[in-house]
Amino acid sequence: MKLVFAGTPEVAIPALDALLASGRHEVAAVVTRPDAPAGRGRRMVASPVAERAEEAGIEVLKPLKPGEPEFLERLREIGPDCCPVVAYGALLPRAALDIPVHGWVNLHFSLLPAWRGAAPVQHALMAGDEITGASTFLIEEGLDSGPVYGTVTEAIRPTDTSGDLLTRLALAGAGLLAATMDGIEDGTLKPVPQPSEGVSFAPKITVEDARIDWTAPALRVDRVVRACTPAPGAWTTFRGERLKLIQVAPVPDRTDLAPGVIAAGKRSVHVGTGSYAVELLWVQAQGKKPMAAADWARGVRIFGNETLGG
Repeated sequence: MKLVFAGTPEVAIPALDALLASGRHEVAAVVTRPDAPAGRGRRMVASPVAERAEEAGIEVLKPLKPGEPEFLERLREIGPDCCPVVAYGALLPRAALDIPVHGWVNLHFSLLPAWRGAAPVQHALMAGDEITGASTFLIEEGLDSGPVYGTVTEAIRPTDTSGDLLTRLALAGAGLLAATMDGIEDGTLKPVPQPSEGVSFAPKITVEDARIDWTAPALRVDRVVRACTPAPGAWTTFRGERLKLIQVAPVPDRTDLAPGVIAAGKRSVHVGTGSYAVELLWVQAQGKKPMAAADWARGVRIFGNETLGG
């Protein structure tokens, strides 16, 4: 088939590479978000998918909105059979959805209908799910509600961050998306409507969502930290300044600390929660580089009964 691939961040690159390497399909063009300011200099930078496409010598389309007449006209000129999508980042209007013969097929990082929305991996971790996966589905105008072509499953490990899990899902999902394109081409795959039961939603994680509530149980604190790593980054406050939490570990046998109270030893830093303590392993103070929590505690000289989170 002739394909137009739509995607933007790093996590979409394995799928693009899998389609380029498949040998069965032609990736005629890539659709991605426009260049955006990045870094301290705030210079305009192309998306990771745009950079990868340019390396491969593929035409790159960067509409401000995918409903722009110029973009729709170019898409009609290319005449794709199907448009595979991975984390493109913009809603597709009906005018765009109707152009490819086989529609737009999205690779979504959950087992639909669970965790429809922008942050399925983070919400699966926050909820304490033990199993997740990836799904390919035909895009409709509803939110991740279209019929499903196929799925792969992935176990969530006890120490997984969203970055760890997304890396594995991106690789497994790349194979799924390529296989879905093959099945659509040869007619062996038909999409199956999603069940009406088991629907859950995964809106974008905000900075406020990533703030640690020390009155929550230790397992919840650990899940939020892992879900928000690497982005947007779990955080709390210490002496009125923000402190980023990169890694913590529950300490079930320590129950003597009130929520937020810090106990710093020579080699460890424990903080009370609504259940038992957690150990801070890696933190990042405002304006500093990430460091071991014990080194941070020595540097700031913690006094008795000081707390995190105000």
